[in-house]
Amino acid sequence: MVKRLLSCSTSESEKMSSAELKQSILASEGRIICTETVVMAAPVANDLTNAEVARAYGADLILLNGFDCLQPIIMGLPGMTQFEEIVELKKNGIKGNPLAELKRLVGKPIGANLEPVDVHADMAEDLLVIPEGRMCSVKTLKECENLGLDFICLTGNPGTGVTNKEIAKAIVLAKKHFSGLIIAGKMHGAGVAEPVASLEAVQEFVSAGADVILFPAVGTVPGFTDSELIAAVRLAKSQGALTMSAIGTSQESADQETIKQIALRNKICGVDIQHIGDAGYGGMAPVENIYAMSLAIRGLRHTLNRVARSINR
Repeated sequence: MVKRLLSCSTSESEKMSSAELKQSILASEGRIICTETVVMAAPVANDLTNAEVARAYGADLILLNGFDCLQPIIMGLPGMTQFEEIVELKKNGIKGNPLAELKRLVGKPIGANLEPVDVHADMAEDLLVIPEGRMCSVKTLKECENLGLDFICLTGNPGTGVTNKEIAKAIVLAKKHFSGLIIAGKMHGAGVAEPVASLEAVQEFVSAGADVILFPAVGTVPGFTDSELIAAVRLAKSQGALTMSAIGTSQESADQETIKQIALRNKICGVDIQHIGDAGYGGMAPVENIYAMSLAIRGLRHTLNRVARSINR
């Protein structure tokens, strides 16, 4: 058996296989926070990466958004603090592995979004075309493996045309080419005219081999209710998958009381991980909201343990 992630030091979590990380999250009993950060935004704390700041305020998992695995740039890393430096990097080719340096600095499991775009999607808004390095394909999955990502999240940003059908296909592909945890599902519509979450989609994702099923947090997407989330969570867990609720509708920048209400409501529904999105200043949630979520779902004792524990332990 493994130690629960809630109490792990860096030296313990960095040795975990994907199966051990999954069990470690499960053992934490709904008290794990995944914070999403935009890698190409000017960081909120100047010359520090947003991932470092998120970790300092209670994040257990870091999810990189806008991460181009074919041109891996993470603003705030040494040599990646000014946009002029980024232009030069792109011109001359990116050398080394920026993700390895980020993992050294943060000491937490790190993942990235890959988007299974459906070119035939019935769009509800204008399609946003994203770079190849952000789309899910054999090429990008292999590169995510080479970079050493601990997990990937098969989901869609606003307007990108990601569908549940393509997510299910992408899970099958990911199982062949990526050894880390696979998170799959939609935080919102991603511009497509289809239900964001359904029991049919959950069954497809679990059958395809997803480790964690992603749902919009109750209170973020119109009409997605507590009872629907409870049913979906129970279905996923009955077949061995973990679950994650996501605040991906810019409500991550709401007041702290709203964050606490969403956090408690979704914990009651039984999710294993709570995600907080990146729509605050500098491409991440306001730090006080990450901290507020932590206090709400695990109390002060565990919050202090998370924020104060040295990554050198």
